[in-house]
Amino acid sequence: MDNRKYVISQALTILIGELVLSVPVIGIFALLGHFDWSVVLGVSVGALIAIVNHFIMVLGIVVATEKAATSQDIKGGQMLVQLSYLGRLIGLFLVLVLCAKSNAFNLIALVIPLILTRPILTIAEHFNKKGGNEA
Repeated sequence: MDNRKYVISQALTILIGELVLSVPVIGIFALLGHFDWSVVLGVSVGALIAIVNHFIMVLGIVVATEKAATSQDIKGGQMLVQLSYLGRLIGLFLVLVLCAKSNAFNLIALVIPLILTRPILTIAEHFNKKGGNEA
């Protein structure tokens, strides 16, 4: 699979998963009596943060893999992945702190989409294997 198609397919997987799971998250807040617009805003921005984070991660891994494969610089590729991880972690921290300081977001609703990324990928992987569409 072309690297560009792989990056886009991964981003679309997270996007679709976040959109599908955002509705039940908002519904749970409503059932618990904690619904307001800060929940919708938190889930929306949290999903956007999760999508961008995953996109940057996949892009960084693809670039590191290409670097390691083309120039036989495995250590350089590993360093690139580690720097990408550190940069994304710092970026996530800063964005979440700014969102928390703004008091415009429900903080739990903001963080839930970040937690849902791994289950979304696991479910997508299960369906890909079941359908024979392994990438």
